[in-house]
Order: sequence, then structure tokens, then C-alpha cells
Amino acid sequence: MTMNPAKTVDMLSAIFRVDALDLQVGEANVTRQLAFEVYPGETVGILGRNGVGKSTLLSCLAGLPRGNLSGDILLGGKSYAQWGDRAAACWRGWLAQKQQDQFSATVLETVISGRHPHLNRWSWESSEDHALAMASLEAVGMGEFAARDVQTLSGGERQRVAIATILTQNPTLYFMDEPLAHLDLNHQIEVLNLMRARARRDHICCVMVLHEPGLAYRTCDSVLLLFGEGEWLYGAAEAMLTAENLTRLYGYPLVQIDRADEHGVMQRWFVPA
Repeated sequence: MTMNPAKTVDMLSAIFRVDALDLQVGEANVTRQLAFEVYPGETVGILGRNGVGKSTLLSCLAGLPRGNLSGDILLGGKSYAQWGDRAAACWRGWLAQKQQDQFSATVLETVISGRHPHLNRWSWESSEDHALAMASLEAVGMGEFAARDVQTLSGGERQRVAIATILTQNPTLYFMDEPLAHLDLNHQIEVLNLMRARARRDHICCVMVLHEPGLAYRTCDSVLLLFGEGEWLYGAAEAMLTAENLTRLYGYPLVQIDRADEHGVMQRWFVPA
């Protein structure tokens, strides 16, 4: 999948930058003075307990603010306001936690809607758009479902269609809220491997809310840990994903297991003590 030719990426510059970000929802502080940068080819995981504000923060990072927000969020060196809605939608994609289908549509019609930010108001999808949509469906193992009604799919099938839709949008920066929801283990691994490979090959970035620390270690270059009351840690996955940090994060003692896989690549898993 090629990058949108309207976008240019400087491999030495951050695609995404957050600085001094304070986010408050009601009386709860999600982050205080959050600051980090994401560079081309990086995958980033966000982890924390239920209700700590992971999804709320991710939506704010994607330019869909909830709650009281202050600080700087820069996409390609510009704020969302400077880009405007349509241009920003060509730069960044958003995968919501839940998918809602109010009307009947085929899987292909649903997936090709990812091309809409790239089309003029009265334009129709081109043959290239259709080819990209089909390639995205094939990438998540849903090519044979193109003619199916999206309302007849299982939860896992619908989730893979949602991932195919954001792949068809073809942004530079992917925001994915629990992309592994409803997926079997084999599909979880396939999706994570797909996003990591796309990031490396196409120099895109992916920021994901995840729940399994071992899968985050396997996939992510960097990790953001949200502890609540505005406290956070951000850094390389190897440094952040430790038994000490995760025990404090989840409030339950965890044991860390490091082992090399069949290719000699170090993996790290965590089990309850």
C-alpha cells in the first residue's frame, strides 16, 4: 500500500507531537503535562486500567476532543485547526472502539467509505479506490466477504472490516482504540503483525489502545502507561513494560517472563503472581 502522494514525510522529523497536554474529564485528571513524539515507522501502545481514560485520551489525540483539554497536539507540524477537518482526515485515521451500522450495506461498500476524505464532494470512487478496498479486505482475511451485508457479520468479522476500512483510508497516522476487540488469538496476532509491518514498510505510525502487555511488547516500539490522577510514563516498550511498572499500573502483582522465540527474538510475557 502506497502513501497518499499529497503527504510528504520527513524521516528525521516527528509525524506527531504532544506537548504539555492536560486532559480533564469531570473531576478526573487523565493526563498532566503529557509530552511525547512519534516518528515515521513507530508503533505506540497505550495501556492502563479500565476507566483511566485511555479511549478518551486517544480520541483527543485524534482531534476528537472530550473533556477539558489544554496543550499542543501537532500532526505533521500543524494543529488540527490549521489542517482543517478534511485535510486532517487524509493524514490521520480513527478506529473507534465500537462499530455501529444503522443501515444495510455490503462489506465492500463499508470498506470503500474509507476513501471519502480523499474524494471531491461530487466524485465517485475510482477503480483504484475499489482495488485498494479489496486489497485491504484481503489483508485482513475478509476478501470473500465483499458482497456480504455488514449487518450479518460476527463481532470479530465486523472488527476486521473496520480495520480494512481504516487501511483503505490509507492515513499516515493510525489511531486505533482496542483494535483487537472481538478477535480470536490468531487474528489478534495477524492484525498486530500487519500494522507493525505496514509501519515499517510505509513509514506510517500507529497509536493503539491495548490490554495485553505481552502483545504490546511484541508489537510496539514505545508505550504510554496511564496510572490515573494525571500520572503517566512514556518510553521504549522494553523499558516501560516491566513487572514493576505493570504491577503498579494494574494494582496486582505480576511476574515477568523473558524468552527468545524460534527466531531468536526476545519476547516478554507477564502472568499473575
